[in-house]
This record gives sequence, C-alpha cells and structure tokens, in this order.
Amino acid sequence: MSAANAVSSTGLLCLTLRQPWAWLIIHAGKDIENRNWSTRVRGRVLIHAAKGMTLGEYNDAWWWAKEQCGVEIPHQDTLQRGGIIGSVEIVDCVNRSDSPWFMGRYGFVLRNAQPLPFEPCRGALGFWKHNDALSGPGRNQ
Repeated sequence: MSAANAVSSTGLLCLTLRQPWAWLIIHAGKDIENRNWSTRVRGRVLIHAAKGMTLGEYNDAWWWAKEQCGVEIPHQDTLQRGGIIGSVEIVDCVNRSDSPWFMGRYGFVLRNAQPLPFEPCRGALGFWKHNDALSGPGRNQ
C-alpha cells in the first residue's frame, strides 16, 4: 500500500520536516522533533520531507548530527525531498529532555520510526492530511 493510500484509508496526519531532519527521524533514531509550539497529537503520523533545503540548513544539521549525536547523514543530493518518507509515533510533547536531539522550546517525543516507499506530494505547515496537500492553495513544500 502506498503512503497516500495508507493516509486515505487510516486518516493518519502528516508532519513536514526539512531534510536531513526527516531522514534522521526515520533512519537514525532522532527521538525528538523540536518545535516552537506544543501539540496534543499522539499516535502514528506520516513524515513528509519538505522539497526545500538550503546548503546552510544541510550543513547545520550535518554538524549537529555528527558532533552532538555521533550520526553521519547521507550526502544532500541523495536525500529524498518533496514527499512522504516514513512514519513515527508521537508519544509525548515536552519542554525539556535529556535527549541530545532536544534543542527547542517544545519537543515531540518520537518512537518506532518506520520507513515507507517514497510518495511524492506537497506538504503544509503544522499537522495536515495528505488529501489537503493535493489540492489546497497556500500549501508549501
């Protein structure tokens, strides 16, 4: 089943992240997603890798992953962008954590990441449903 079909049949929400942060969640054990806003969303959500990624964003994330967490990320040209890349469970939202990945005002605590076949689609800010991204104006990538 494709990610798009999984969303329409199960009603999962999506969350868009810039690369390589999305890759780090799905493939490298990043257990916190940092945000300036809190959430009450709990359960499995789809992870959407935003289409945009600057060299500066990539370099900052590369440094943090390597120096703070001991993780090497793939070259920027190999990272999938502009679509669903996996899913993860959100189990809590905290304002402090011992995780080396925590650096925000709020952290969504993540567990059980699972990669999915790449499913190109548009993203959006905040939590969103896949069908909203297919036709809605004002959506970002």
